[in-house]
Amino acid sequence: MPADGPRSTSPAALAFAVHIFTASGAALGLLALLAAAASNWPLMFAWLGIALFVDGIDGALARHVDVANRLPRWSGDTLDLVVDFTTYVFVPAYAVAAGGLVPPLAAIPLAIVIVVSGALYFADRRMKTADNYFRGFPAVWNAPVFYLFLLRPDPWIAAAAIVLLAVLTFVPVPFLHPFRVRRFRTFSALLIVAWAALAVVALLRDMSPGSWVTGALCAIALYFLGAGLLRRAEAE
Repeated sequence: MPADGPRSTSPAALAFAVHIFTASGAALGLLALLAAAASNWPLMFAWLGIALFVDGIDGALARHVDVANRLPRWSGDTLDLVVDFTTYVFVPAYAVAAGGLVPPLAAIPLAIVIVVSGALYFADRRMKTADNYFRGFPAVWNAPVFYLFLLRPDPWIAAAAIVLLAVLTFVPVPFLHPFRVRRFRTFSALLIVAWAALAVVALLRDMSPGSWVTGALCAIALYFLGAGLLRRAEAE
């Protein structure tokens, strides 16, 4: 019997290790928040980028290890939502409040709009369509806030963009999921890799990477926006 003990418990230990890996995203979110508090925006986005990588692979690991059946006590879906809210919504909202991106009087109200709309979106049981497009802006505020730091538009334009995205959270406009939507999947995945490489260049150059890197990052963003609009046009 003692010889069988380690073999019988090791799958559960491995499954719990996957949960710890997912939960590490919250720690990365804390590190990002500390960097933001020090106004070190490139470092903030670096920690958020690592958290994005963790979020991109933890689901596959969980399915491979069969976490849901081996550890039914802990909800991987709930854990994922908690971590995602921290890194996709809460930390970017702080960056909007403290980063000088929008008019000072609007900074805290807009940050509140981000966290409230993001919380409601994460609670939406119909956040995805049957073909795995997001229904409405998917509250990935780390992405638009990254572009606001990259482009540094007029503060009122930045404020208007935040309001527009918050409204789109509740509008059934499809947004492309780069990995779960079968259509465009290979091309979308390649663009994500290219985007990550370009984003690293932008961070290393203190968010001033030059026109060609900035242009390429904007073109990739337009592709993902356009793919969702194409899906909507075809459905009408």
